[in-house]
Amino acid sequence: MKVGAHHYHTIWLNEDSASVDIIDQRWLPHEFRIVTLRTVEDVAVAIRDMWVRGAPLIGVTAAYGVALAMAADSSDASLDAVWEKLHETRPTAINLRWALDAMRGLLRELPDGERAEAAYKRAAEIAEEDVELNRSIGMNGLAIIREIAAGKKPGEPVNILTHCNAGWLATVDYGTATAPIYLAAEEGIAVHVYVDETRPRNQGAQLTAWELNGHGVPHTLIVDNAGGHLMQHGDVDMVIVGTDRTTANGDVCNKIGTYLKALAARDNNVPFYVALPSPTIDWTVHDGIRDIPIEERSGDEVTFVQGRGADGAIVTVRVSPEGSPAANPAFDVTPARLITGLITERGIAEASPAGLQALFPERR
Repeated sequence: MKVGAHHYHTIWLNEDSASVDIIDQRWLPHEFRIVTLRTVEDVAVAIRDMWVRGAPLIGVTAAYGVALAMAADSSDASLDAVWEKLHETRPTAINLRWALDAMRGLLRELPDGERAEAAYKRAAEIAEEDVELNRSIGMNGLAIIREIAAGKKPGEPVNILTHCNAGWLATVDYGTATAPIYLAAEEGIAVHVYVDETRPRNQGAQLTAWELNGHGVPHTLIVDNAGGHLMQHGDVDMVIVGTDRTTANGDVCNKIGTYLKALAARDNNVPFYVALPSPTIDWTVHDGIRDIPIEERSGDEVTFVQGRGADGAIVTVRVSPEGSPAANPAFDVTPARLITGLITERGIAEASPAGLQALFPERR
């Protein structure tokens, strides 16, 4: 995607061919900053403190973290240590474990002297694979938007509601939930996006709105609790969200608040789609509510908000009384029964074991 006149991925190998550059998302939309990760500790902090976020991008970042570790020490002990260190940074996003397992499985079979070069090569491949997965998701989701657009009156936009940020900032490029939207806009289909602010970190207000604005896609920012009202009044044609982990039976774990949108969509007969690349499917889990660990983040994310002050400075302000405790579960689980379809790189699956296995027969 473009930022100004320049095309960016969210992560890339630095010109020194050793360190890794990322877009530091903590400062968006007010400042566009690029930082360089040089050590495994840098990568761990970037993932844990959400300099990078979004399940696909977390996985790619972790893969590059393994490469940095192998450049410093390519022993088995180092390989196991980097797996453990990075795996504990964000427990819910399955792409993190998927990428770490893929890297360790490959490197374990190689002599120490070949591991660093192989690690950088495989991390770059995982990054490029993510771009292609998301482009394919976009093409499959585009078919849904085309169908809805065909039933609209001429000139009326397809109104899409999304939650959190499942855009290109959550991946290497294109995004998951936003990929069909971007392709529809490029095709000339009239689309309009309702963007949930997505408390507590406001990824919708700060990231999705910034992306759509830069891409020229019409959109409206709404508070999290407005989605149901809009659906009741026929203002939403479809919902598309992303996911940090999808179970083998089709349950979806995504940013807190997704479940409530799915309930409102079901009550108002609004189709509810989830866009995901296959590495986000956890084939070992069959009950998302019971078996997916839900990350509990600091209550400070609830009691404080970040924004630009009247003087132009980026500031953090408290929004709650001193002494009031806050709980901060980062994700919730939407049961498969509430999901219209799962948009994957191979097509659109019913949210069920049979639906997923039809697209991924090798997982039966």
